[in-house]
Amino acid sequence: MSFLATKSESLKNMFVQRHDQNTAKKRQSSPAELRRPYDAMLILFSIALLFIGLVIVTSASMPVADRLFNNPFYFAIRHGIYIVLAIIAAMVVMQIPMRWWRMTNVWLLLLAIVLLIAVLIIGRSVNGSTRWLVIGPITIQAAEPAKLFFFCYLAGYLVRRYEEVTENIRGFIKPLIVFFALALLLLMQPDLGTVVVMLCTTVGLLFLAGAKLWQFFGLAITGSLAVIMLIVFEEYRMKRITSFLDPWADPFGSGYQLTQSLMAYGRGDILGQGLGNSLQKLEYLPEAHTDFIMAILAEELGFAGVLTVLALMFCIVFKAMRMGNLALRKERPFDAYLAYSIGIWFSLQTAVNVGASAGILPTKGLTFPLLSYGGSSLIIMAIAVAILVRIDFELRVDGIQAMNKGFAAKGQKKVLGHADSRLSEAKNSVKQVIDKLANRGSSLKTAGGLDD
Repeated sequence: MSFLATKSESLKNMFVQRHDQNTAKKRQSSPAELRRPYDAMLILFSIALLFIGLVIVTSASMPVADRLFNNPFYFAIRHGIYIVLAIIAAMVVMQIPMRWWRMTNVWLLLLAIVLLIAVLIIGRSVNGSTRWLVIGPITIQAAEPAKLFFFCYLAGYLVRRYEEVTENIRGFIKPLIVFFALALLLLMQPDLGTVVVMLCTTVGLLFLAGAKLWQFFGLAITGSLAVIMLIVFEEYRMKRITSFLDPWADPFGSGYQLTQSLMAYGRGDILGQGLGNSLQKLEYLPEAHTDFIMAILAEELGFAGVLTVLALMFCIVFKAMRMGNLALRKERPFDAYLAYSIGIWFSLQTAVNVGASAGILPTKGLTFPLLSYGGSSLIIMAIAVAILVRIDFELRVDGIQAMNKGFAAKGQKKVLGHADSRLSEAKNSVKQVIDKLANRGSSLKTAGGLDD
């Protein structure tokens, strides 16, 4: 916590250095959002999700960790380390100006492509999927940074080619070619869930940027047909769909994971069974601490716990979208599109994770942002939140600078008014002296006439 306090103070100092003490005094009467250098509530919501995730991951992972490693806190310790690394990464990213992201978004896209290719060549396979790069003690899931870097590129492209995107089909198709290249690399892992999230975020961002409706609907229909074809021509994906439609038809086969998850939701009721009292985590529900973390949370904390977590995520997404609107009004389009993409990304990934565990959507291996176990996901999501904080910080700096100009203009008017009043006073004094001299001369002339 002292580390957080130190970083918070450094951000405040950076904010104060941009403005003098007189401005700070005048800012006391300004709106509340201009009094703080950053959105404290956004940080608090994110930290709340991180620590709720630590508690639930600890509870859900103890049985499997005890069996595999003879240490019930094995996954809890690793998750705690990931949280610390995520916070450190977020604090570093907060110091990076948005101009850097805007200038390097193409290089970040190239880095994402390199990571996805490297995974296919030297990646580690787990449960039939090749998604992880092992670099010494560090394991990286390449799809996680690829999502963030692609969204940075897309935001930069929309700024550079805004007229092309909104006026002709070529500008609309160019970013889709880049997306399809990334999607091909992701499907070779295979990772359809990430492709779906990236596709939906791309469609949403192009729509918000002002793409024509027929282009938007054409892309949505084409993307939906492509996803359907990918499902139909892969047997394991088709089994997921059939088990999703009727999991109770084969409760000990293809529908086993979903039926166990649904039982966890059912046992949770309104207030849950109590923290640590889940039965499904006793290795009845596979991947209880990762993809199905919400099922365990629902069983132990009930509907109230699920609603609390969803409300926290809704607040983060709402702030991201509101931040995008404010950035557009202040003519910062790159910041706006990146904030929009992060908001859409978080909301979609949350919907897919909760929907899959609750039987609303087919099961997909996507984490709940800031909550599920997984180092790459946690760190990248924390970096995304840090980018939102940085966008908010720079918007507030712009607001203070605009207010400084207003104060300067007001002060200039005051000085000019004071000078005008002094000048009029001087003119009046001179006029009075001239009048006195004229009166005295006329009186002398009259006196001289009498003498003659």
